[in-house]
Amino acid sequence: MHMGKKYIGYAGTYTRQTSEGIYRFELDVDAGTLGKTEVAAKVGSPTYVTVRDDNKYLYSVAQDGDQGGVNAYTLDSRTGALTKINSQLEDGAPPCHLTVRGDQVVTANYHKGVVGLYQVDEQGALQAGSFVFHEGSGPHKRQEHSHVHYAGFSPDGKYVLACDLGTDELVTYQIEDNGLRRVATLQVNGGSGPRHIVFHPNQKVAYLITELSSEIIVLAYDTETGSFSEKQYIKTIPADFMETNDASAIHISSDGKFVYAGNRGHNSIAVFAVDDETNKLSLVEYMPSGGEWPRDFVLDPSENYLVASNQHTGNVVLFARDSETGRLSKLDSEIAVPEVVCVKFLQ
Repeated sequence: MHMGKKYIGYAGTYTRQTSEGIYRFELDVDAGTLGKTEVAAKVGSPTYVTVRDDNKYLYSVAQDGDQGGVNAYTLDSRTGALTKINSQLEDGAPPCHLTVRGDQVVTANYHKGVVGLYQVDEQGALQAGSFVFHEGSGPHKRQEHSHVHYAGFSPDGKYVLACDLGTDELVTYQIEDNGLRRVATLQVNGGSGPRHIVFHPNQKVAYLITELSSEIIVLAYDTETGSFSEKQYIKTIPADFMETNDASAIHISSDGKFVYAGNRGHNSIAVFAVDDETNKLSLVEYMPSGGEWPRDFVLDPSENYLVASNQHTGNVVLFARDSETGRLSKLDSEIAVPEVVCVKFLQ
């Protein structure tokens, strides 16, 4: 929401040490500062949060004892206040990612190798979920079984997409009778570890980031069949960086001109320019993330800023973004959010 050039943001966290749950903060667009950090909702390890397009509801990953699942909240778009509606919890580890679109929420469970689908009623409450289990493995030591790391919707809402870090697959599902039916599978290079995906605004191209090989795979997308084909592999880190790097989040500017990728280890945000004709990528720069282990980052609604969340240093750092060149410049403003994982703004 726009309040005298202020945007409300949320940060999801682990609550293993000092974090209390979901945090709320403000970005002052005119001043170029982050501030007003406070606990918005007390909940166990809400590592990922997602806000519905109409700013009415927020959904978060939730953990309660030996159970994990999803919490639903109503959202006051004026104040950013969250009020819990309900939870859907199952035995075992919680999901690591979730997306809301209209009256449906999809979840990805890394530990279980499961994609979940939840219906949402007119009050924003979550109904019981239906689940699909992935099977398989890969050549990397972290690919001993399926690890679903992302679940989201195709731009037209026709399909649900799942990135499986454990099996090196991008799986396309169709929603049928409140369940998921697999309609396409893309197998990428062995040991890549697909983690997250974003679509170009033309809807015919997508960018898949791989955690284990630190690459972005540029994909052609067939809107009719929901299938993908590979166009380009490009590294998110310098060729001479030999330490461990786990690539993290990927985001694209709404004009489709620039793609941004997070690097944990190299501790940077990599900036790529999108070719107008081919939609392939070329490197613009690596910007240090201003902390350690940038788990996620987000463009603010004006897209004049990028906000990065560094998990190991517990800081959320503000960057100015040049919309012409895509380049980032670090500003002298950050906030402390313990064990921070993801960041989201109200639109």
